Amino acid sequence: MIKIVHEAENKRSAAYDGERNVGECTYSESPEIWIIDHTFVDDAYGGQGIAGKLVAEVVERAREKGVKIIPLCPFAKKEFERKSEYKDVLSKK
Repeated sequence: MIKIVHEAENKRSAAYDGERNVGECTYSESPEIWIIDHTFVDDAYGGQGIAGKLVAEVVERAREKGVKIIPLCPFAKKEFERKSEYKDVLSKK
């Protein structure tokens, strides 16, 4: 079973299969804005919706912190375009 965790110290959400890291969604941060700059899932784990869950984890943590997100990575950008429920954290900048 894949476990999705937020690793604030590494500025990312990460996917683990047991102890093995199989994906991540990284961001840079300022006090008011997080910029999602990279989303990756190991090819062997593709097609399971892991990348979407990684972005969702970053979105949830941003909500908790009261920050907005600029989705620069192509996958995250598509997720923000597809999911109206992310509009509350989308930066207008």
